Amino acid sequence: MQKANFIMEREKQEVTVSRLFDAPREIVYKVFTEPEHKKKWWRCNTITNVSVEMDVRNGGLWRIVQQDETGKQYVMYGEYLEIIPQEKIVNTYEFDGMPGHVITETTTFEDHDGKTMLTITSQFQSIEDLEGMIKAGMESGTMESLEHANELIIKLQTITI
Repeated sequence: MQKANFIMEREKQEVTVSRLFDAPREIVYKVFTEPEHKKKWWRCNTITNVSVEMDVRNGGLWRIVQQDETGKQYVMYGEYLEIIPQEKIVNTYEFDGMPGHVITETTTFEDHDGKTMLTITSQFQSIEDLEGMIKAGMESGTMESLEHANELIIKLQTITI
């Protein structure tokens, strides 16, 4: 089973996550850009997505509301800055609990002989923001989310075959 690589570079104020999915780029891109799919996988194991809104186009907005097992809700949101279908997504990411701390995320989808190399680079405004996200569980949450994405990708391929 392919696991994600998680690299934190403090000097660049950046985190890069990459994972090779055993699926064509079209399917991986679909899972990342369609709300009904993202609602199923973009979460850690202890969280449920309440709502996922995505207007995947340059200048479009996205917003996700999550809820933990105690009923506490968390809201994340941002704007799509650049969309190149099946190749690249650049968006901002903000957490409602810490407004003004904007992360810029660049996600690329690269074809590798029918498989897809996904790379997500998160650029933080400060080292404090980066370290805050790490302390909040960014690594484990990202790994759990990508595992959920992989399970959905496998299921979608089974349905479409």
